Amino acid sequence: MNTNAIALLLLRLALGATLIAHGIQKFTVTTIAGVEEMFVGLGIPAAAIAAPVVASLEIVAGVLLVIGLATRIAAAIGAVIALVALFTVHLSAGFFAGDDGYEFVLLLAVVGIALALTGPGAFSVDGPIRNKRRTRRA
Repeated sequence: MNTNAIALLLLRLALGATLIAHGIQKFTVTTIAGVEEMFVGLGIPAAAIAAPVVASLEIVAGVLLVIGLATRIAAAIGAVIALVALFTVHLSAGFFAGDDGYEFVLLLAVVGIALALTGPGAFSVDGPIRNKRRTRRA
């Protein structure tokens, strides 16, 4: 049994599902107008463009992570979004998520960085594509 592949699958599914949920939340609960307003308050430039782009990127990157396609890029996108949230919103509130701290977004960023560095594992769309390329080179 390939436990590394299972571990990478679990990390991809967890990060992917979380990104999808947060992207959908930005469209349906917080609303893009609400996200834009928050971004303006944080001093994020081009907030009217950034709000729908970030929400869309979360959903697309999340779906890509779940299926394991373009995994390294999708994971890096998730990590960058989490790091921006960490430094613009959560850092000043301390560590614990219950106090709006950076605990949760730090975890998302680290999982994203780990997946960007390791790749998707065998249980992914990327895995067989990568193996096929290796076979052709040999």
